[in-house]
Amino acid sequence: MKLYYSNGACSLSPHIVLREAGLPFTLVRASTKTHALDDGTDFYTINPKGSVPVLELDNGERLTEGPAIVQYLADQAPDKHLAPANGTWPRYRLQEWLNFITSEIHKGYSPLFRPDTPEEFKTIARATLAKRYAYVDGKLAGRHYLMGEQFTVADAYLFVVTTWAQYVGVDLSSYANLGAFMARVSARPAVQAALEAEGLTKK
Repeated sequence: MKLYYSNGACSLSPHIVLREAGLPFTLVRASTKTHALDDGTDFYTINPKGSVPVLELDNGERLTEGPAIVQYLADQAPDKHLAPANGTWPRYRLQEWLNFITSEIHKGYSPLFRPDTPEEFKTIARATLAKRYAYVDGKLAGRHYLMGEQFTVADAYLFVVTTWAQYVGVDLSSYANLGAFMARVSARPAVQAALEAEGLTKK
């Protein structure tokens, strides 16, 4: 398998999941600025949407959109328990979390990374994200991960998007449960390996 990624982007989520699952893969970097691979290939020929992540299977099939990719990966290594079994109530709970993270948190960061977003709107965006994180912080009370004591693909996704807060002025210091969660996930060997591979660890 190949994972097309950009350093520190949302593609870090399936990158972490690949390592957690112990699946063989190769990384192919795509620049978010030039939309080209390191060898000069136009990334739009890989994904017409122009965004990472893209998972390319050995048969040439390509899957896009992080929440879909991480569920596919989890299902390739069921013994790792990165997602509950398909068709079960816990699986729908996992999908509930993935949808919340992708629509209410991940996309909430988008205007904060755009240089042309008016500052007044950025203030609103930060306040909206704070409300979303207050909800997450409450759900993490008394549990290690979003689904309880078992690490899942939803935790990888939440971890990745939440690392962006420090770069765009989203203050998460009042969310103790979220802070403990971030430290817990960061300490996982697979997460450390993914961060190091993407050059995101502090020297």
